[in-house]
Amino acid sequence: MMFGMEMSKESSTPMSTSCYLDSYEKGKHVNESKYRGMIGSLLYLTPSCLDIMYNVCVCARFQANPKKSHLVVVKRILKYIKGTLKVGLWYPKGASISLVGYSDLDYASCKVDRKSTSGTCHLFGSTFVSWHSKKQASVALSIVEAQYILLPIVVVLRSFG
Repeated sequence: MMFGMEMSKESSTPMSTSCYLDSYEKGKHVNESKYRGMIGSLLYLTPSCLDIMYNVCVCARFQANPKKSHLVVVKRILKYIKGTLKVGLWYPKGASISLVGYSDLDYASCKVDRKSTSGTCHLFGSTFVSWHSKKQASVALSIVEAQYILLPIVVVLRSFG
């Protein structure tokens, strides 16, 4: 209702896997306050819709100078949410009680600044309870260095497990 997306079709994914957004894209500028309002609304949803967190954070990087291509991706996220309104998390009764954590990173995945993105996820029994994804603060010169930057997150994770 707020962004005029009531009559739009639903999307099966929040962002195309071949989508590449850049801050130096050519194209038509869009209304910054509308774009920021859309991003703010999506950020409000991210604690309960973990599947859109990464995509929303990617789009949030372009709030200072949004282009039409950025707005198209934000609208696709809204279409995805429209199609998943009845989807939720399921916590089965009688699951084992153990905390398990996983971590991963991609080496220099950001095409703009060549920084890596690292992340972790945590399961309590078979139930997904939290996750974390963050672009690393410094540029790693090798995959080993990128893993070293991720190491403090893994150590904290193991101290709880």
